[in-house]
Amino acid sequence: MKAYAMLGLNKAGWIEKDRPSCGPLDAICRPIALAPCTSDIHTVWEGAIGDRSNLILGHEGVGEIVEVGTMVKTFKPGDIVIMPAITPDWGSLEAQSGYAVHSGGMLGGWKFSNIKDGVFAEFIHVNEADANLAFLPEGMEPETGAMLSDMMTTGFHASEQAGVKFGDDVCVIGIGPVGLMAVAGAALRGAANLYAVGTRPNCIKVAREYGATDIVSYKDGPLDEQILEKTKGKGVDRVLIAGGNVDTFDVAIKMLKPGGSIGNVNYLGSGDYIKIPRVEWGVGMGHKTIHGGLMPAGRWRIERLAQMVVNGRVDPSLLITHRLEGFDKIEEGVLLMKDKPADLIKPVISIKW
Repeated sequence: MKAYAMLGLNKAGWIEKDRPSCGPLDAICRPIALAPCTSDIHTVWEGAIGDRSNLILGHEGVGEIVEVGTMVKTFKPGDIVIMPAITPDWGSLEAQSGYAVHSGGMLGGWKFSNIKDGVFAEFIHVNEADANLAFLPEGMEPETGAMLSDMMTTGFHASEQAGVKFGDDVCVIGIGPVGLMAVAGAALRGAANLYAVGTRPNCIKVAREYGATDIVSYKDGPLDEQILEKTKGKGVDRVLIAGGNVDTFDVAIKMLKPGGSIGNVNYLGSGDYIKIPRVEWGVGMGHKTIHGGLMPAGRWRIERLAQMVVNGRVDPSLLITHRLEGFDKIEEGVLLMKDKPADLIKPVISIKW
């Protein structure tokens, strides 16, 4: 089969690989909608997970099942399914303890384009199909469904980690596609004043549509100083980090109230240590809590999120700015994420076989 892969550090391209085989609990899918991610860029061009050779990229998509294992009960060939970015081993001890995303070890549920081939291929292997795949709702376009495989569940997880409650003041740092979903999630959970940090006009427009009350730009000065000024020196109850780097936690701690919490869903692709300011962290006793977690997945969660879309609670299709057609457009989509033209939020590739 043909696939688009990481060939080595700073190198990506087309390769031929054997079609994956289907185990008794598994499924094989053909992609019908795929979405490149900034994580693919971190992986290839920043070496965030180390060197890889001929590792198929991609972890966001919708597919049609072409084969299921003998023990699969829920799905059958011909079903159209959302393929979540994270596909845990649900029988693991980590899953039983409540942390399925770390099955088999830290981040072990992140298999696609990390420890196994990803979705940018003519055939895609999905482990534990009954637990990891989710039905695409009738009437939902596959391109929208692709936004649920990572962007929506990841962005919403920022609010879950930080514990956003009704009436909270919330700052979302970074309003790329994940950050925009973090804005939407915080609004749905009842944020009162919702500050979104970003500069791109199209991202700002969508952030406001999702519920941002204020836009903050790093071009106008230190972010923490701007937030403290807007909150009359009090700071915010929650900070959701969906962009930046290891130094971002510095300003996040500074703008956070005592007793507040940070929810980080940003993939830190480089740097060795996170900077936490000693004094503003209450010299270690400020009750300012930092949470960082990989997106939850599984059929139960993804199908519940899909029903929020079906019932008009949120529209993740607003993230899609570039629509490409044809399997051979995967490379163009990946390079769009790498180069990030000013009008880009998220590209999607539609595929007909």
